[in-house]
Amino acid sequence: MSGPPAPGQQPSPQQLAAIQQQIAAEAQRRGMTPQQLQAQQRQQIQAEADKAGMTFDQYINKLKQQAFENHQRQQQMAQQQTQNQAAQPQEQPQMQGQQGQQVPITPGAPDPRALALAKWLKGQDLKPRTCILNGQRKDMFRVKRALRAIDSPAYTKARSKNPLLPEITATAPKAEIFKLLPLSLLALRVSKSDPHEGHGHVPSKPQKRVKGLWTVKIEQQQDINDDLHYVWLYEGPQWRTKLYAVGALILIMTVVMFPLWPITLRIGVWYLSMGFLGLIGLFFAMAIFRLILFCATVFTVPPGLWLYPNLFEDVGFFDSFRPVWGWQEVSPPFSLCFHLVPEAVRLIAIDDQDKKAKKAKKSKKGESGENAGAKSIEASAFTNGTGTTNGQVSKRHAHAAPRVEEVEDE
Repeated sequence: MSGPPAPGQQPSPQQLAAIQQQIAAEAQRRGMTPQQLQAQQRQQIQAEADKAGMTFDQYINKLKQQAFENHQRQQQMAQQQTQNQAAQPQEQPQMQGQQGQQVPITPGAPDPRALALAKWLKGQDLKPRTCILNGQRKDMFRVKRALRAIDSPAYTKARSKNPLLPEITATAPKAEIFKLLPLSLLALRVSKSDPHEGHGHVPSKPQKRVKGLWTVKIEQQQDINDDLHYVWLYEGPQWRTKLYAVGALILIMTVVMFPLWPITLRIGVWYLSMGFLGLIGLFFAMAIFRLILFCATVFTVPPGLWLYPNLFEDVGFFDSFRPVWGWQEVSPPFSLCFHLVPEAVRLIAIDDQDKKAKKAKKSKKGESGENAGAKSIEASAFTNGTGTTNGQVSKRHAHAAPRVEEVEDE
């Protein structure tokens, strides 16, 4: 049977036919015609409208509104009964489960208590870590930290201010309270997974893995255990994101409408941009100068001197310029090399000096040998008085002196 039409909505032909049949049956029961019954009902409605201080049309609209609300209420009650009947077969196996056995959690509609619990837990220090779920970064936490937070005095204090937070009782321990999160799809259990699992191939390029960053997948069994990991699907109120979006839109519109700015503001922006460009140029000049200074001092005064050693370190702005200068920090093998460089240079210089001294000594001995050979030739020529003997002797003595020097050199 179709319900009454909504206020302001014309009844359908089927509804009109049903209404006319009801009026005809009621008129026949009272021994009247349908026109007489309608006139009588109109007089009664007019009398009730006069008592309520309303016109006939206003009173009719009020009756239609009440009938529509009653119809909607009946439909909601019927839907709730249908849902309860569908949930009873699922609850029955849970009641028959053995004591201590993990019971699967079936997610359902969001619960205001679960939303309050998620909002409170998001503000606690659960030591979350970042993970990758379906290509998106999410916050992951361990179950034992959430249970520890629920069992803490801070939760009791927060519950006194927010009655929506569930109370810890004998029938509803902290594990049952935590179940509200997966039941409302605010946090789900995940496990570590391989992004190439099930593809049947090896990736062509090994992807660089970030230390401590897991790629996870949602588990079908939403159990509760201290060592399990859950990922947050609840992102909290989005007013901050909306505020950032509005601010970005205002900033873009301001930049786009730059030609409409007053001339004084445009001149000020020009000077400000020139100042920023000057600072950037000064920064690059300082970076180049400190590199040249380090290259100049790494060999003269090892291990080298840095101007503003923390300039490119992961520190704050002011800490980047403290201290003003510092020595290069090197590991023990490299520091040993830096200390050995000047010693090696000194040994090379000494070796060059020794070679030069040996060459000078060799040249002096060669000159002295040639002088001694010439004197011996003259003496033999004077004694024998023959040119042939003098020639043979001169050749023998001419080659004797260098041989003696070569042996001494070796």
